[in-house]
Amino acid sequence: MSLELWAVIGAGLLAILYGAITVKSVLSLPTGNDRMREIAAAIQEGASAYLKKQYQTITIVGCVVFLVLLGAFKLDFIPAFGFAIGAVLSGAAGFIGMLVSVRANVRTTHAASESLGKGLSVAFRSGAITGLLVAGLALMGLAAYYGFLTGVLGHAPESRAVVNGLVSLSLGASLISVFARLGGGIFTKGADVGGDMVGKVEAGIPEDDPRNPATIADNVGDNVGDCAGMAADLFETYVVTVAATMVLGSILFTANAAQFMFYPLAIGAVCIITSIIGTYFVTLSKGSTNIMGALYKGLIVTGVLSLVAVGGVTFQMFGFSETVAETSRGLPFTGLSLFLCGVIGLVVTGLIVWITEYYTGTEYRPVKSVALASESGHGTNVIQGLAVSMEATALPAIVIVAAIITSFNLAGLFGIATAVTTMLALAGMIVALDAFGPVTDNAGGIAEMSGLEGSVRDTTDALDAVGNTTKAVTKGYAIGSAGLGALVLFAAYTKDIEHFVAHPTEYPFFADVNVNFSLSDPYVIAGLLIGGLLPYLFGGLAMQAVGRAASAIVEEVRRQFKEKPGIMQGTEKPDYARAVDMLTGAAIKEMVVPSMLPIFSPIVVYFVILAVADKSAALSAVGAMLIGVIVTGLFVAVSMTAGGGAWDNAKKYIEDGNHGGKGSEAHKAAVTGDTVGDPYKDTAGPAVNPMIKITNIVALLLLASLAG
Repeated sequence: MSLELWAVIGAGLLAILYGAITVKSVLSLPTGNDRMREIAAAIQEGASAYLKKQYQTITIVGCVVFLVLLGAFKLDFIPAFGFAIGAVLSGAAGFIGMLVSVRANVRTTHAASESLGKGLSVAFRSGAITGLLVAGLALMGLAAYYGFLTGVLGHAPESRAVVNGLVSLSLGASLISVFARLGGGIFTKGADVGGDMVGKVEAGIPEDDPRNPATIADNVGDNVGDCAGMAADLFETYVVTVAATMVLGSILFTANAAQFMFYPLAIGAVCIITSIIGTYFVTLSKGSTNIMGALYKGLIVTGVLSLVAVGGVTFQMFGFSETVAETSRGLPFTGLSLFLCGVIGLVVTGLIVWITEYYTGTEYRPVKSVALASESGHGTNVIQGLAVSMEATALPAIVIVAAIITSFNLAGLFGIATAVTTMLALAGMIVALDAFGPVTDNAGGIAEMSGLEGSVRDTTDALDAVGNTTKAVTKGYAIGSAGLGALVLFAAYTKDIEHFVAHPTEYPFFADVNVNFSLSDPYVIAGLLIGGLLPYLFGGLAMQAVGRAASAIVEEVRRQFKEKPGIMQGTEKPDYARAVDMLTGAAIKEMVVPSMLPIFSPIVVYFVILAVADKSAALSAVGAMLIGVIVTGLFVAVSMTAGGGAWDNAKKYIEDGNHGGKGSEAHKAAVTGDTVGDPYKDTAGPAVNPMIKITNIVALLLLASLAG
């Protein structure tokens, strides 16, 4: 392998080293009193038990996919091996992040009892561990496998072996992600919704009250959903985007493929370093209570340094003034054009973060409008929340459209890919902001359940409110980058077909193929419609799964309250483990069927259309289906995520004393809205991200297997 590739691998190892050092630092902090440690241990036990069962199920499915890949590629181990690497590293990123999160929560609670600044520091550092591990493992896995294929096995960078290996690695990451997102989301929202319906609404006890049998399950869910789930999600998005950019570079620029395939790896490497630097700027100024400002300070520093670093990498590799290559339309572009595409990616990141905060932050119009509507009742709260969720799709769509058009005009399809790669290069810092959320949420629960003084809960509530916003912001970022990343995958699909058709001797299957995406072709329209329905069907299945899991928890909590009347008087202890076990079984069972939908859809569409038409029509229909999935998936995901966040924070806005405060009729209506919004923002919406990409990846592998 080249020295440059070793440097990229070294950057990934640096991120892992940062994580290891920070883990040691965080775990050396005090854990509070015995009651706090007892609660934290219960959360740790529940989270570990859930992930163990989830990964056992995923392993079974993964082994089946591994064998299918071996068969589809005629016992060629490269795609199957790449799949295994992607799956193992994705699972590791989520699992390690969760292990840290469930140990940092109690330390954050204790730190919050001393000061707001100390609580912020512990929570963010634990989140940064997850964030840098995601970026480090993703970059290291991609670079090492690429180096193994080209350096050890001696394949040319533009060869089909390398392309198939990278795409298969992406499939492994995506498979873990869709399971982690769905399973974790079903678990966490089943506990949250079920616990709230009986605890808050029926029994009239506060959130995280130790008398609620679903409380431990709710805190477990925060970690397996928002920490392990988001880590796997953005690991997958990072891997898929960088791999798709490398594949696109190999297809578009065969003469100097190695240079264009290395470029996204180099961007990822320098941005890991800038993300590490940025974490040290997340501090509260003396006397300040602006938590979000402190977090954004780290993000802004990371963004500015990344801008400089990406410029340096681009200048070093291509220069700024010389023509680098030509777009698919024959127009030349320079290194400066590629750098400007990177700038666009960073600008899109900033805009998506700002837009998502606007629609989910308690200080802005959308959330306040939902809170105000709660005064009129439950129905008006739901109506206004749905209205906000629909409205929230407009600005992100406009930003993404502007980014696509601008970057395409600068450097063609590779310009779009560069913009998305630069977006994802900040994943380390973005995931850190997200993982901050479940840690602070758990910290508040531990403070409540362990009976700490009200001032501690006030501090953890302040951290938790910001954590809710950062979780929503991260989901918005993940959705925006997923939509653009899927577009790069679709570009790779179309360019792959063009490549196969242009070399009929080498790929005889494609000798008489004529793929087009004309809207006058009924098979193209059919593909668009099928692709368009998939996110809705997928989301519907996910929502129903949460509803069933929540109903089971409602019945369990009611049963315990009835059979153990001493629970409400504090003389009997709830059976927390029963609720955790019940949800674990439900989540594992419910996640399988929806997860299979994006895997089998491209294959089924291809063979169904092939049965009634020909292979040209079948490949055209599959390509149209990919566009349909991307378009509707983007809107479904944004709508659900923003709407759910608005419902959640409207409830918190009322609990802060507005519109009657806790216990008021407005608060009861807001709880109903939050109950609707929970599976929107934490299960169905986020899970659409990997669903979009896995559909595109399977379509790419279908092409590769047909090519032989």
